[in-house]
Amino acid sequence: MPDRLDEEENMLLQLIADYGVGDLAYAEVRQRLARYLPDADVVYTPVPPFDTIGAGFCVAQLALTPGPPGRLIYCNVAPRADTDEPRPDNEGERLVAAVLPDGTQVVAVDAGHVFSFLRDEAVSLSELAIPNSGSQFRSRDAFPSLLPRVLAGEADVVGPVDPGRIPPPPERAVLYVDGYGNLKTSWSEPPAPLGSVVTLRVGGVGAEAVVSDGTFDVPAGSLSFAPGSSGWTRADGSEVRWYELLLRGGNASAVLDHPEPGTPVHVRV
Repeated sequence: MPDRLDEEENMLLQLIADYGVGDLAYAEVRQRLARYLPDADVVYTPVPPFDTIGAGFCVAQLALTPGPPGRLIYCNVAPRADTDEPRPDNEGERLVAAVLPDGTQVVAVDAGHVFSFLRDEAVSLSELAIPNSGSQFRSRDAFPSLLPRVLAGEADVVGPVDPGRIPPPPERAVLYVDGYGNLKTSWSEPPAPLGSVVTLRVGGVGAEAVVSDGTFDVPAGSLSFAPGSSGWTRADGSEVRWYELLLRGGNASAVLDHPEPGTPVHVRV
């Protein structure tokens, strides 16, 4: 069986992981990907350590929005938190493959909320057959060699994954913090009429924000709570747009004491 994919055009491979920017771990994984998928155009999106919520959000944003055909989203955020018991021989969580309606494929460790946004959108979810132990660094030593087989439809599978066993996304919470300090949340509807000033509590920090239909539709120095740039078309054809907290001219995350993904966002009118 071939261990590489030959394509006339470069395939886009979106890599989402918690290795850190410039970390040796990313360099090693990228080197393995170059061995098994030498023609792939690899784009890396880092998330904080063990952040399965942010990883799941990034996976969905890249998998469920327009892009080139045949692309692959490969995600490894594996806190090994599915059990508190000792893990012999570096055993880890299962590896799952998802196929989206447009043919986009996702391969990711099924940890925490990594598949939360895809569980109701995927055409299929399958557990991949792969040794579940033997290396602390599975995303380097075990997974890359499997990716060409997944893309070719030749990977061995253990069986289907029940979407009902995957946790739903956290409700009304922080999902992801971008490089500008904007907080992308799981609010998808306005909490009050447009133009209303509401009181927010994000974790233990309170602030006032203006509910608007555009993130910059507030004076400089003000917090806006509005539909942001993230969202996608669901399998049923409906559109979802996630609300963001943005501080115009500043950093909303810093003002709100750098809340982590999963932190509840309470709104009082």
